[in-house]
Amino acid sequence: MSDIEFPDDLLDLERAAWEELQAGRLTVATATAVQDAITAHAEATGVSRYTVEMALKKAVRHAEAAEG
Repeated sequence: MSDIEFPDDLLDLERAAWEELQAGRLTVATATAVQDAITAHAEATGVSRYTVEMALKKAVRHAEAAEG
């Protein structure tokens, strides 16, 4: 999963969603934007949407573990 390269805009969307989620203010608009971008990236790369989503979450939510 870690072999997937993500465009900056997709990473930025997931970071925004993660920050909103942690603050208890995730909006439908943000969640929808992330899901739409994940689906588009999956279709463009030929990787399953599930695999893209899990790798993206790992890249954003656990980035500090990968750096340490």
